[in-house]
Amino acid sequence: MLNALRQRFNIPPRNEWRSWIGKMIDERVRIITAGLSIKELRAVVRGDPPTEKPNPRYKVITTSFIAHLRPRYYPAASTWFTHTFRLGWFTTFFFIVETLTGVILMVYYIPFPDQAYGSILEIESNVFFGELMRDAHRLGAEGMVIFSWLHLLRTYFTGSYKGPRTFTWLTGVLLLLITAWLSFTGYLLPWDQLAYWAVTVGTSITDSGPVVGPALNILMRGAPDIGTGGLLRFYLQHVILFPLIAILFISIHYYKVAREHSISLPAVIEETEITQEEKKEANRRIDLIPDLLSHEIFLISIGTFALLAILYFRLFNSPLETHANPQATPLDTKAPWYFWWLQGMLKIDPASIIENLVNPLFEMVGISFRLELSKLLNSKFIMGLVVPPGLVLLLMAIPYIDRNPSRLARNRPFAIAWGLAWVFIVIALSYMGTPQYGIETPPATRIIQDLAPEEGEGPLRLIPYAELQQGIYVVGEDYGDDLCPGLAYQPNPEEDVNNVVIGCPHLTAVFEQFSERLLEAEAEGGLPDLNARLIVEQLQANMFRVTPHVEWSDPITGDAKAYEHTYYLHEDRAREE
Repeated sequence: MLNALRQRFNIPPRNEWRSWIGKMIDERVRIITAGLSIKELRAVVRGDPPTEKPNPRYKVITTSFIAHLRPRYYPAASTWFTHTFRLGWFTTFFFIVETLTGVILMVYYIPFPDQAYGSILEIESNVFFGELMRDAHRLGAEGMVIFSWLHLLRTYFTGSYKGPRTFTWLTGVLLLLITAWLSFTGYLLPWDQLAYWAVTVGTSITDSGPVVGPALNILMRGAPDIGTGGLLRFYLQHVILFPLIAILFISIHYYKVAREHSISLPAVIEETEITQEEKKEANRRIDLIPDLLSHEIFLISIGTFALLAILYFRLFNSPLETHANPQATPLDTKAPWYFWWLQGMLKIDPASIIENLVNPLFEMVGISFRLELSKLLNSKFIMGLVVPPGLVLLLMAIPYIDRNPSRLARNRPFAIAWGLAWVFIVIALSYMGTPQYGIETPPATRIIQDLAPEEGEGPLRLIPYAELQQGIYVVGEDYGDDLCPGLAYQPNPEEDVNNVVIGCPHLTAVFEQFSERLLEAEAEGGLPDLNARLIVEQLQANMFRVTPHVEWSDPITGDAKAYEHTYYLHEDRAREE
């Protein structure tokens, strides 16, 4: 009966329609994968050789929009981990992390001064995995900057910018600048005190430029001071303009590497005598599919795991400081760490250096004339707008300056020494760029600031609420080993009932640090007639007020001086007013 119905309605046999369905599915899979069949996909996953001729895996490279940026294969030596350390690959990995997390954050972020800070709080508290996305985005930005620099240094020290790779070097330097600017524009978006004032100081450099300097400053900020226009401009640059520019240059960079000159071989392979077997092994083809692709999937797993592990164990987070206040400048305003070298340069006064070198020579030879360049040479203009672009141009010109054809380190002693010297110079300038270097802060202000920074936590704010015992603790008096020996409390009674803390070790440590530094400053003559105390007062059932108070006599005038700062520590959350 079934056969009669099949013949009447012209239904093909089971084997035929099964084959037809399988063929239709296989065709769709080939369309999606740019030429790989189901059988071939299985072979790729298993690591088996190609199932068809010509090799369909090569067809993917030539027909796929994304895969055509990559070559079909690489020489084995160019894939050695000790040659590339996968630094360029991880830079791209972090850019993708930034793109994915940035798109998610962009959905909830509101780029207006009166709502930006609140939207960040909303992301961290009410958006599912919002805090994780923000921390991953910030960590990805740090990783992208670090690996961009390391990739550039690896390229320099291996001489991989020579010959046909000159233009690729130029695109790499531009990508480094784009990465730095992306991080800088994103730094403002939380609209907290640290970000607001770091960007305010950073953009003020342009104001020192002649003629067009003030106009450039307003162009960047949108107004004389950063407000709605400035935040919106930074936001659009961060999420639209420069990501598109970065994608363009990454595509050019990858295309040059993949389609024109490939990754450089190690110099020892190219320039030293090796055996025929070693040369054959060094030039052995490593196919992109499946060998390098499976390796890159492994790297993605490692990178993602490391990223999540760092965030899970709280080795890195994105602290949100107090709301931006244009009327109050934080004591330690600082740029992001990757701009500390520039901040360090701004502390250098070239006019003063020249005067201190030349004027003593004039005095030695009896010339009464004194050179005064301070009015002619604007240090902010020179060190902020002249020297940094000059250094960038020098970096871009390296392939044209270094005409040595060899890439071996032993044949490039000057280039290697020059590169190492600049690494140490940047490290030294970064140290100079820290807030404490070259800026004199009154001892009392500095000591209290270190105990509880205006932006950040500090040891005072980390005192457990249970250890805040009301009292006036006077510097110089002997309170024994503990300020509150009769105290005993459980830090986590719900999780570990056996963990009992005797006394108040955290409060005691803060008071000891406060006392030691004040007494040391007094001994050095900075705080004569010292009279200081740490006042702990309970305002209500769940809040304490902690006030470090310092009195002294001015070392020069003898006038009475006093400084104090008040902190309010809530049982659930500490904040400063």
